[in-house]
Amino acid sequence: FVESQRRAGRQARFTTVVERLRPESLFRRFVAYREGLGFEVLAAGDGPVVYRTLAQRLRAGGLVCLVADRDLSAAGLEVSFFGESAKLPSGPARLAARTGALLVPAFPSFTPDGWAATMGDPIPVPADGGPAAVAAATQALADALAALIATAPQDWHMLQRVWTADLRGGR
Repeated sequence: FVESQRRAGRQARFTTVVERLRPESLFRRFVAYREGLGFEVLAAGDGPVVYRTLAQRLRAGGLVCLVADRDLSAAGLEVSFFGESAKLPSGPARLAARTGALLVPAFPSFTPDGWAATMGDPIPVPADGGPAAVAAATQALADALAALIATAPQDWHMLQRVWTADLRGGR
């Protein structure tokens, strides 16, 4: 998406959340690079303003791209992921429920010409946004991501522990 927008002479505009890196100078360079590509970057851990900003962007018809294959907050929901217990973030499903935005799984992978993002079918998220609806949508997202990753597992760059059995002692 970003490369196709750049080739067309347009800035790619979407909002994303990134993990705060240390040292701060590395984090600032990381953010500056992504902002140079047209991303609006919000820092995970910056409190409620992050969620409010994401909801505002979605309600305004904007595009939000979130990491959904790992729980960076340690407050994720327990799901089955590739047949094993894992914690994934509930934020994508909660945002979809509260804003009416589509929840669409995507998986970037490499191609002979660069890279592409394969999109899955939208995941239904009931507007009530209750805990059961969010949990069901998060499980559906886990299933969709597993299916997408299975198409090119060599392109899934997971450098963190995902499965509950591997978390021994927490994060």
